Amino acid sequence: MIVIAGEALIDLVPRGAGALTDLQPALGGGPYNTAVALGRLGSPTAFCSRVSRDAFGEALLDGLRRAGVDVSGVQRGMEPTTLAVATVDDSGSAAYSFYVEGTADRLFSTAASLPATARAVSFGTCSLVLEPGASAYEQLMRTAAARGLFTALDPNIRAGLIPDADAYRARFKSWLPSVTLLKVSEEDAEWLGGTPREWLAAGPAAVVVTRGADGLTAFTGDGAEYSVPGEKVEVVDTIGAGDTVNAALLHGLAARDALSSGALAGLDADGWRGLLRFAARAAAVTCSRAGAEPPFAAELGDVQRPS
Repeated sequence: MIVIAGEALIDLVPRGAGALTDLQPALGGGPYNTAVALGRLGSPTAFCSRVSRDAFGEALLDGLRRAGVDVSGVQRGMEPTTLAVATVDDSGSAAYSFYVEGTADRLFSTAASLPATARAVSFGTCSLVLEPGASAYEQLMRTAAARGLFTALDPNIRAGLIPDADAYRARFKSWLPSVTLLKVSEEDAEWLGGTPREWLAAGPAAVVVTRGADGLTAFTGDGAEYSVPGEKVEVVDTIGAGDTVNAALLHGLAARDALSSGALAGLDADGWRGLLRFAARAAAVTCSRAGAEPPFAAELGDVQRPS
């Protein structure tokens, strides 16, 4: 089982141009989208978070259940659901402003234990920024790594939520010894101010950098570098594309029985390029649809169902 740890929220997506256009509520949050995408691909998946008992929270849990995601470990609270207001530019790229004060997901407390069947745990986005939950997720990351589980990190930087950029960058570096696979966008990498080789030296077995329409590149500890181009598609918007990449990478690694540092380091050139092409194809499908609507396994093919 793959455990996805982090926030679930409601994206308010504009339905037209201008600041006062109608907003369409959509289920979202980077970790939430990753969990849904994994479930749709057929990977046994559990969600680890704190979700409101309000109507939005119920809708979020329903979305996970429809994707086949185990929500038995989700904490609940009476606090409201976080809202993210999206702005989509002419290229389909999305930016966000957040309403997070006193919301349920930021009050996550460290789980007593991860599922006994957990093989991997994935972290990222707002959940590693907003206290007190950020420290709880950080502790869970360290606990999972100490237990020998595969850990994935997508910082998915939302600069408007980070009050002290230098403190966050230092904290990010402190996570790397506990990370097996680091995935960052080019924009994340520029904001963080490091390089894949520097990050690899600190702990991860591999770093994957997404380059939007230009594709993906994987950097490995033996000095190798593997790249694939992006899939050509008519972009509606990019909401959830990076989260879909996370899910596709984890799903593909599970299918290859490569959810460990040693197995990840042992992937050859064909293995890496096949994995990256699968992730690029999955992200392209998401970009071809409005909002975070990742593909189902039947839409992609060529990767066996994980056990």
